[in-house]
Amino acid sequence: MTAKLDLFAAAPSLMKSWAGTSMAIASSLEPSLIELVKIRASQINGCANCINMHTAEARAKGETEQRIYLLSAWREAPCYTDRERAALGWTEALTRLSEGHRQESAYEAVKAQFTDEEQVKLTLMINVINGWNRLAVGFGLWVDPAAAKSAVKAAA
Repeated sequence: MTAKLDLFAAAPSLMKSWAGTSMAIASSLEPSLIELVKIRASQINGCANCINMHTAEARAKGETEQRIYLLSAWREAPCYTDRERAALGWTEALTRLSEGHRQESAYEAVKAQFTDEEQVKLTLMINVINGWNRLAVGFGLWVDPAAAKSAVKAAA
């Protein structure tokens, strides 16, 4: 896939701000949880670029192959904590808003596992990854994970 344009060249100031905000939000909760959220939202959105990038990042941070492979069936897989399950349910509810507003049970699970501040941080992270998915899918991005990491650090 060939990118339709270079986002950082087309809107450098905004993309630098977006990347910096993304990094700040991503560092606000535990790394393993953040990567699971990023992967799951990217699976739902069909963003190959982000699935590729975030599975590589998850592995680099110590995530197991089993948990990465089972993520699309997390409800049936016994390898996720209650906190992770709550985050994944919230991720799905917010990522699939267009399918109907059925997030009450997902919110109850999040409320039981996350403080008020963490709920906001998690929700912001879900918004961020959905934004990146839309940028990547919309503009046909395919970035090597190592190159993306370097670009984000340079933009920050």
